[in-house]
Amino acid sequence: SSRTARSEEDRDSLWDAWGSWSECSRTCGGGASYSLRRCLSSRTCEGRNIRYRTCSNVDCPPEAGDFRTQQCSAHNDVKYQGQFYEWLPVSNDPDNPCSLKCQARGMALVVELAPKVLDGTRCYTESLDMCISGLCQIVGCDRQLGSTVKEDNCGVCNGDGSTCRLVRGQYKSQLSANKLDDTVVAIPYGSRQVRLMLKGPDHLYLETKTLQGLKSENSLSTTGSFLVENSSIDFQKFPDKEVLRISGPLTADFTIKIRYAGAADSSVQFIFYQPIIHRWRETDFFPCSASCGGGYQLTSAECFDLRSSRVVADQYCHYYPENIKPKPKLQECNLDPCPASDGYKQIMPYDLYHPLPRWESTPWTACSSSCGGGIQSRSISCVEEDIQGHISPVEEWKCMYTPKMPIVQPCNIFDCPKWLAQEWSP
Repeated sequence: SSRTARSEEDRDSLWDAWGSWSECSRTCGGGASYSLRRCLSSRTCEGRNIRYRTCSNVDCPPEAGDFRTQQCSAHNDVKYQGQFYEWLPVSNDPDNPCSLKCQARGMALVVELAPKVLDGTRCYTESLDMCISGLCQIVGCDRQLGSTVKEDNCGVCNGDGSTCRLVRGQYKSQLSANKLDDTVVAIPYGSRQVRLMLKGPDHLYLETKTLQGLKSENSLSTTGSFLVENSSIDFQKFPDKEVLRISGPLTADFTIKIRYAGAADSSVQFIFYQPIIHRWRETDFFPCSASCGGGYQLTSAECFDLRSSRVVADQYCHYYPENIKPKPKLQECNLDPCPASDGYKQIMPYDLYHPLPRWESTPWTACSSSCGGGIQSRSISCVEEDIQGHISPVEEWKCMYTPKMPIVQPCNIFDCPKWLAQEWSP
């Protein structure tokens, strides 16, 4: 082992110390910086003389445009085979994602204008992996080179998927003489991986409402990608169906509607991840139950709206079965003996530290049907918590300051799957 240690020491000592880091290749959007070292030996040094790290990991302003697009357009004022062209990027080349391939606008002409894109260019449009010195390098969602950390379905880096919920369902059109359109589904701000498929003669369109209250309507008439409230929409229109995809996160509340176009029925299947915007938040400790001589203090939990950053009624948090209310914590306080002069121990007013009575519910029962609509139920009771955190039932009138939670709700309201025969093959 000493011989191995010595040979490693010798090998390392052949190199000079690493130099300072270079300037970042980009000012925003994720770039690369490098550091060099010299080989001090006449023999070949083992290892690399250059190392890289990511830098400028802040998003570029929207008006800055795409980095690969900028590199292609830089060739617009250089003649190619005696002629000027307006160059557009060719992205996501599986064979060589780090070469600068560009296409002349309105033409089939595709040319490799540079063997390597600039350091920090994304290898693929839907990935953080970046090109460095002409090679595609893995970049995790933590923006670190070589990291394999990924976002969960909720968009949280290295998350466990607990901050959102999967919503899926089906809508069937119900024609009536006095209705021209109908609402399919409301998809709230922050939702991700939205996908809808309409089958039938009717047409999809969007209504949006920003957090500031601005409303707009967007008809979807042609296949293509476009921006609605800074959310990129991918829409495909076929003779008998329409497909809508939004990777998100949505920057407004979206309402997907259907405009009736024929006598035949249409159906829409939808799926998306919806953020859980109400979460329990533990309070600070309430004031101590005694001014001296030893007392107790408790924490409680309040329901917090992440969008508006304010406390709301508890039933908003009960809506999400993923939310588990934190149990109260108890600690001793003001343990110093009371002054000998009067020996008086002041007891604090009861309701300063004692949590109010509240509704508690049992978990929902299993749904009465696996599809086609069923019901599930639970029981609720009014409870009170004592200073040690013990919970006991009390009369219901004590909870009347807060609305009663529902005890029955519909579930699995999507249609049951059924076999659908296609045309016979030749």
